[in-house]
Amino acid sequence: MNTIRSRWLSRKMVEEFGKSATATTSSTETPRFWPSLLRWIPTSTDHIINAEKRLLSLVKTPYVQEKVNIGTGPPNSRVRWFGSVSNEPRFINTVTFDSKDDAPTLVMVHGYAASQGFFFRNFDALANRFRVIAIDQLGWGGSSRPDFTCKSTEETEAWFIDSFEEWRKAKNLSNFILLGHSFGGYVASKYALKHPEHVKHLILVGPAGFSQETERITKFLSTWKGSILNQIWESNFTPQTIIRGLGPWGPDMVRRYTSARFVTHTTGEMLNETETSLLTDYVYHTLAAKASGELCLKHIFSFGAFARMPLLHRALEWKVPTTFIYGIQDWMNYEGAQEARDQMKVPCEIIRVPQAGHFVFIDNPSGFHSAVFYACRRFLSPNPDSESLPDGLTSA
Repeated sequence: MNTIRSRWLSRKMVEEFGKSATATTSSTETPRFWPSLLRWIPTSTDHIINAEKRLLSLVKTPYVQEKVNIGTGPPNSRVRWFGSVSNEPRFINTVTFDSKDDAPTLVMVHGYAASQGFFFRNFDALANRFRVIAIDQLGWGGSSRPDFTCKSTEETEAWFIDSFEEWRKAKNLSNFILLGHSFGGYVASKYALKHPEHVKHLILVGPAGFSQETERITKFLSTWKGSILNQIWESNFTPQTIIRGLGPWGPDMVRRYTSARFVTHTTGEMLNETETSLLTDYVYHTLAAKASGELCLKHIFSFGAFARMPLLHRALEWKVPTTFIYGIQDWMNYEGAQEARDQMKVPCEIIRVPQAGHFVFIDNPSGFHSAVFYACRRFLSPNPDSESLPDGLTSA
């Protein structure tokens, strides 16, 4: 009996893996009236937005949530997401926090397999000094999830860069500080290279794209194990596929991850029980929804998360003053940022935050806030030249 049940479960998971990668409707194929407890993947767009609201209930600063219409695409665009299956308008999920009238604008962009709610521990502190706007990138979180039809690195970069530019136009923004984490740092960098006139300072938090493939990875890929893993990578098998395939068991896997990463094995300030519960719920719904932006993975990065078009190769073209922020225990190598800084012709600094890993803004919020305020001292302090690096932070 157990053998039959195991075979059925395995077959069901395989079927769901296939569905999750090719789904063409909104967050779930299940009719809205079907009880969520009976769905194989118990999520929907409404679940995402409601989970976001519950998570942001921890934030004291008032905010406005909106879906910013970015249309079907910029004029003469050849990027296929703009047409996708239909010409329906696309939207970028956006939250804007109350601030002083003269506060500089800080736009925050999340990383891969994340959404703007990951910054929930930072919004209050940052909103005291900035006009904070956080977004879900196209194909992530509560934003539209068009069919992902890009076939090259160039098309994939344009998907994110051009949709962000359409969002900027719709919000009528310019002269803002742009902060990106991990993959969001990669997108923010590429955007600033293409549209430097709109960004007055770039803050890259553990950014992807500055490290180059190592000899160790090259040797590993030549082995049979490396070859198999590389084939899986090139098939665009994403972590979210596993979550969807697990169906009703997906939320428990996400809970185990968030509890392990941000509580049991945290490198800094652990989440409390309420934070863990709300973040787990939010993360599950954003990961289990329809595959869209996540399918950028193999086009942007090769196995090992090394950029196919490294930012290091474009350091000489940099036009925007930049601050890199890394957690001391970040698995992203800051040495690539050092090499890029040596080639840049604009001001650039690298700050390292103690008791923090890749999610430095969750692991050590106060240290992260100090690093951001120091990075933006030209816009926040009447005497920026007299400002010294805050205690605990180190310069690389």
